[in-house]
Amino acid sequence: MEVPKDQIATLLEHGIYNSAQILGCFLVSSPAANAESAPHLKTESLVLLGDCFFREREYRRAIVRDCAISFSLLLMQLETIAYFHTYKQALQYYKMIPKQNTTSSRSSLSSNRSSSPNSCNGSVINENEVKFKIASSHCFLNENKAALVEMEGIPSKARNLPMNLLLGKLYRISRHSRAAVAIYKECIRHCPYLLEAITALAELGSTAKDIISLFPQTPNRSARAPFDHTDSGRWLQRYVEAQCCMASNDYKGGLELFADLLQRFPNNTHLLLEMAKIEAIIGKNEEAIMNFEKARSIDPYIITYMDEYAMLLKLKSDYLKMNKLVHDLLNIDPARPEVFVALSVLWERKDEKKSLQYAEQSIRIDERHIPGYIMKGTLLLTMKRAEAAVPAFRAAQELRPDIRSYQGLVHTYLALSKIKEALYASREAMKAMPQSAKALKLVGDVHASNSGGREKAKKFYESALRLEPGYLGAALALAELHVIEGRNGDAVSLLERYLKDWADDSLHVKLAQVFAATNMLQEALSHYQAALRFISISKISFKVLLLKNLIWHQLD
Repeated sequence: MEVPKDQIATLLEHGIYNSAQILGCFLVSSPAANAESAPHLKTESLVLLGDCFFREREYRRAIVRDCAISFSLLLMQLETIAYFHTYKQALQYYKMIPKQNTTSSRSSLSSNRSSSPNSCNGSVINENEVKFKIASSHCFLNENKAALVEMEGIPSKARNLPMNLLLGKLYRISRHSRAAVAIYKECIRHCPYLLEAITALAELGSTAKDIISLFPQTPNRSARAPFDHTDSGRWLQRYVEAQCCMASNDYKGGLELFADLLQRFPNNTHLLLEMAKIEAIIGKNEEAIMNFEKARSIDPYIITYMDEYAMLLKLKSDYLKMNKLVHDLLNIDPARPEVFVALSVLWERKDEKKSLQYAEQSIRIDERHIPGYIMKGTLLLTMKRAEAAVPAFRAAQELRPDIRSYQGLVHTYLALSKIKEALYASREAMKAMPQSAKALKLVGDVHASNSGGREKAKKFYESALRLEPGYLGAALALAELHVIEGRNGDAVSLLERYLKDWADDSLHVKLAQVFAATNMLQEALSHYQAALRFISISKISFKVLLLKNLIWHQLD
């Protein structure tokens, strides 16, 4: 088969449920599993994927009310602290046992441990296993330095796959990138289908060629089968290439590769979510919403990237869907960071302080959760707390330098009138994403913030439009420059080119403003009315309605 079932079973056996679940999505959506002539394969595939979900969600709680959520999280933390102290005590007592007693007790009770999937040998106490559990408890409590100390106390030869995976994660959090890369490479050599290690290596700067070269070529001593480099196994190589494109901000390349994989694995929820995330980043909002909704229709219990989906629903002002989404997420797993970001998005227009608390809670749960930082920075900027917004956007940028973190940084520095810092951040974005029209526009925005830089801003906006002709944001910014410098006719002719294919409320409002400024009131009124047809009632601004009414009075 294109997706080896034994690899999923191995991942499950080692407790690596995230990679097992993603691989299970590929298995269920593979042509072999969906052939009408082989319903038993589909059944087996679904059972295996069900095992992945069951193991991963074994301890999740479905509690909806706010107080219950807080209590649930506190209870989980207290339970973890209890595990931690118990394991610590066990390790202390173990060190007190004389060596000869340890040996005899191991042999006498080995049969009781043989059924444990985590048992490396038949011992009563495996010291390295206990250290791993202590480190895992520290990690859950975000005590990463203590976790790293425990993991480094395990000899390299004694570490198994889950131990190496945790150690790689801890090295990455502590910014020991070289050590993290070495550990993740060891994981891939042992199991090429460890997809979370592939993603981590891509984000740490490894090339697709480097990662693929780690796939085993020949059977090893453990009789593990070599990786299938034929056409049936090539999908994994394409997946590596897609993740490397994403990590290097080549969103177009990544999207094309994921779309190609989706043709081979139809209805693959993991691929649909990855595509939707890219589309959300590059501004293809309608396509992103469609893919998020398709993924949810296949698996209504998905939580991954649902905070990104919530942000898109907010932009669309679809609060009915957003309410339903948040309600569903709370019933699935109220302890995930995505749920708190979605809550933050929901509460933004009602109570900014509460919204900020939810965003901060998402970061406390997972200090590497990028949407939490972006939401926190956006809220602080809206609340006129630009100085506090800078570290939030900077944290998101350090985790993954995508366009949204750079946009947040640049707009925050501009709000603080720190032009030098804004220009440096925008140039950083352009360097990281040389083929991004949005990065070019960011540099233009900085130059446009002062009268002496308008000519430079114009060049950057024009370059952005040459790179991406349909980028409405650059067109609106360039039109604004034309208006400021009194070239209203140029602004109108530029914007009217976008009416047929890229029209939305912002385009019609801008055209209406330009026409109103040139006293062409009938045309202005027409575009304000067109804008109102695009906007839901909840999004209509008082200013738009006021301007429309003023124009009506002037025409009368």
